[in-house]
Amino acid sequence: MTSPMNPIAQQNVPKGNSYAITCNLTFGDIYGQVLAWMAVIFVSLAAGLGLMGSSRPLFALVGVGLILVLSLPFLLFAFVTTLLNHIELDPK
Repeated sequence: MTSPMNPIAQQNVPKGNSYAITCNLTFGDIYGQVLAWMAVIFVSLAAGLGLMGSSRPLFALVGVGLILVLSLPFLLFAFVTTLLNHIELDPK
């Protein structure tokens, strides 16, 4: 059994019109995010190199990996939300 379409969603859909999907994202829109994540990478690598000379170098590798793994979801969330904010649906 199929469920009927939501009547609220049907209200604003004109019949027979086509739409053009455009994306106006530029590198300048994500430039700050790229620089921030590069800073995180360089700080974690500097901390890892600083800890590498200690008596437990495994902490250095775990620390760098942990920082990179924990920062990656935030980077992806920032990229995806920025991308979705720059996608436009224009009627033809």
